[in-house]
Amino acid sequence: MYRYFKDHKEDFMKHYHLRSNAESVFSMIKRKQGDYLRTRNDIAQVNEIMCKCLVHNICVLIQEMFELGIKVDFQEVMPEEFMCKITL
Repeated sequence: MYRYFKDHKEDFMKHYHLRSNAESVFSMIKRKQGDYLRTRNDIAQVNEIMCKCLVHNICVLIQEMFELGIKVDFQEVMPEEFMCKITL
């Protein structure tokens, strides 16, 4: 691998950057939601991991909405039948 790094540095760094991005995301998920799973069953563990990833993606989207000043009108995005109607 060291020889490949020396001979093809640009290609090596492209693949290494993908790995560092993945490790960064795993670290973010573990910091916010804990580094262990609460379920015992294999299927439940897969579901728990997928839920943690979903929550992470939603948190990142919300953070970017505020940082970039993106305004989202959910009534335009969602069809009328999916919107909850709350009346007081």
